Amino acid sequence: METLSPREWLRGLPKCELHLHLEGTIVPETLVQLSARNDAEPLTLEAARTLYVYENFLGFLMAFKAVSERLQTPADYELITYEMIHRLAEQGVKHAEVYISVGIILRFKTQITVEEMMAAVERGRMRGEADFGTTVLWIFDAVRHFGPEEAAVVFTKAAQLKAQYPSIVGIGIGGDEARGPASDFKHIYEEAKANGLHLTVHAGENVPASSIWAAINIGAERLGHALTAVDDPELLDILAERQIPLELNVTSNLRTGCCSSIDKHPVRHYFERGLMITLNSDDPPMFGADLLDEYETVQREFEFTNEQMREIAANSVEASFLQPTRKIKLLQAVEQYR
Repeated sequence: METLSPREWLRGLPKCELHLHLEGTIVPETLVQLSARNDAEPLTLEAARTLYVYENFLGFLMAFKAVSERLQTPADYELITYEMIHRLAEQGVKHAEVYISVGIILRFKTQITVEEMMAAVERGRMRGEADFGTTVLWIFDAVRHFGPEEAAVVFTKAAQLKAQYPSIVGIGIGGDEARGPASDFKHIYEEAKANGLHLTVHAGENVPASSIWAAINIGAERLGHALTAVDDPELLDILAERQIPLELNVTSNLRTGCCSSIDKHPVRHYFERGLMITLNSDDPPMFGADLLDEYETVQREFEFTNEQMREIAANSVEASFLQPTRKIKLLQAVEQYR
């Protein structure tokens, strides 16, 4: 039997992606297609590619905004959902939990409603799942620096639409942590939990570990990034003890400048401290790395064995918001993979 290359072995490893932004999955070629539909002066491919080039975290946020602005119709959202699932399946991703920037839709998009967007992504999801086999659940993401009042509207929409679309499983807050501290969202997080929604928080990406403490204190079930937890030994002990899943995004942290170099990234330290880490791609075309690339880079740079990569993949299943029966099947598939 021919020995698989490390990349091909990792491709076949069953895994989940838990930190992925729908709008951040748009590749430049698709952006050109969207621009042709919606812009008075359509982008060339060269111009589209320049939108994915930036120098720091603020530049990334502006790039994300520029790409998101080209999403204007239900057909746009259906297209990017279907294409996302196709690319996930090609990487061996069996399940993904995907953030939708509902806060941006509510504030900036007058040409499409959240209800129209949701119907469209569901059409894309059902077609994609049928054609490629990878399943998707949705997390409604609010922009924290728009304030808790706007976030409350996002979370209320999630609760209302969940009855119609059971694929909506959770809520989160992204954006600028410094201008939107997690503590401001405690009350509406309690309401979201009471409405049957799972709770995620982007925390400790580009601000101190106090942001992660605040996220835990408002009930976060999963933490996005958690990069600065490494600076707080007591916090590391709590994360290990409670086994709060971390949605790590190594390449993202490097590209946004939140981590200065790959050798300084704490992914290996977290693993050795017994934290429940998962690997994710965040916004693949904007960072030049999809989840398979992420697995390959992390294994190579931090010298994880195949067995350890299997453990990380199992973490991604365990940390998901899937029903127990599906989790068990996926965990068995991870365990049996050789």
